[in-house]
Parts: sequence; structure tokens; C-alpha cells
Amino acid sequence: MDIDVLGALDVRENGVSVAPTAPKPRQVLALLAVHADRVVPVASLIEELWSARPPRSARTTLQTYVLQLRELIGAALARGAEGGPGAGPGGRTAKDVLVTLPGGYLLAAGGGTSDVREFDRLAGLGYRAMDAGDFAGASRSLGAALDLWSGSAFADVQTGAQLTMEARRLEEGRLCALDQRIEADLRLGRHREVLAELTVLTSRYRNHENLHAQFMIALHRSGRRGEALSAYTHLRTTLSRDLGLEPSPRLRRLQNSILMAAPESPPDPPAPARAAHHPAAGPQIAGSR
Repeated sequence: MDIDVLGALDVRENGVSVAPTAPKPRQVLALLAVHADRVVPVASLIEELWSARPPRSARTTLQTYVLQLRELIGAALARGAEGGPGAGPGGRTAKDVLVTLPGGYLLAAGGGTSDVREFDRLAGLGYRAMDAGDFAGASRSLGAALDLWSGSAFADVQTGAQLTMEARRLEEGRLCALDQRIEADLRLGRHREVLAELTVLTSRYRNHENLHAQFMIALHRSGRRGEALSAYTHLRTTLSRDLGLEPSPRLRRLQNSILMAAPESPPDPPAPARAAHHPAAGPQIAGSR
């Protein structure tokens, strides 16, 4: 089974899509897919579908959705099977793929692909490369991880509490990988290449200090010191208005180093900081070269 959730939902068995079009069965499949090979409790599925107000028939209705998914899985298995309808190679059936277990259900990927797992693998390689000072390797691995995303997680799925939480978790991982890939590119001297991307990102993540620090550095290294300082002023205004906070001491030191540095001697980029989106977690400033 091949599973994609980093964008539109796409779950394939034998190369055949098993994603239903009806909203609620699609929600069930999405939650099972993001937790592939792990048991998803019935209570979690019910919360996802009906929040805090499930109908009395919630468990029976959930079982109906599971049966609908098994029908789609069985049809996909039969396409590549010799053992008759509903049976896949080796006699694998829909019940072997979507398994009923005490307290919940499990979607067995059977060794297939998962874009979430591949993202985690590639991002992990990138983080280790950053730690080792291999910025070119980090940029490649993190870039490959980010290329797996085709949009927001579960982009075409109606999301309840559980999927909303999962989408936020996945987006946090994406943002962390993006932050570190840009960090690697800055350390490789690719400041002009990342300017357009950082222009968009700082508009989208208005309170993300590390992205703003990277934007300031990229601007300054491109000979645009005035715009770098304007970016700091804009962030300070946004933090004060939205959160009642001042920029962190680290970001203030970056501003000062840009003010004091000659145009040909911009400050070094900040040290890696994998979760620098919180206003209190700004970049580590190395000072002027």
C-alpha cells in the first residue's frame, strides 16, 4: 500500500486508489493512513468524525464506513490477484489490510511507501548533516524532504479534531525542515537564491523570528542593508501589536550588527535552531566576520 497525505489524500493498493469520495469515510481513511501500521482507537475515530457530540449509532456507523473501505480495498486487491475476488497475492484479503483489533483499527501498509515516513527519513538525514557541518548535504536532503509536499496535509479531506492536530504536527515538521534548509543555503552563500522565498515566508509567518533573521541576513548580504533593517522594524511592530512582545535579544543583536557592519562585511548567519518559530527562540548570532 502506498500512502500520501502531504497534500491531497491518495491511498493506493496494487496501484489502485482506495480513497472514497464521501467525506466521512475519507476522514476515517486519512486518520488510519497517517497512523499506518498502528492501532487507531475507536474513540479517536469517533472524535474525529463527530467531535464531542457523537450520535448513539456512532459505533455502528463507523463499522459501516470500515466496511465501505474494505470493499474498495478488496476490489483493488482483486485486480492483481489470482485467488479470486477480494483476495490479493498470497491470499491477502481486505481484512488483512484494514484490520479489526481490540479497541480499534489498523491499516497495514504491508511494506509500501508513505510520504510522511519518507519525509521524516530525509529530514533526519538533513538535520544530521547540519550537525556535522555538511551544509550541501543538508540542503539536498531537506530539499528532497520538502519536495514531498504538494500542499497542506490532508488538503482535500474534511478534518475534525484528530486530523487537525495531525495536520498541525506535520506542518510544524515542514516548517522546521524549511527553516533548516534555508539555514544551510545561507551558509553556502546562496543568499540571493533564497530572497524571493523568504519574502513570501516572512509574510506568511509574521511572528517567526528565525525566518525574519534569515531574511535580514539574505537582504544584507545582497547589499540591501536598509531593507534588512526595515524587516526588523516590521517584525518588531508585528510582535508588539499581536503578542505584546519585543524581539528577542538575539534578534536585537543581529539588528545592531547590521547597523555596525560595513556593507562588505555582513554578519554570519545564525546557528542551526530547529524550533526557532517561537518569539523567544531567535537565531544564534555569530557577529560580524
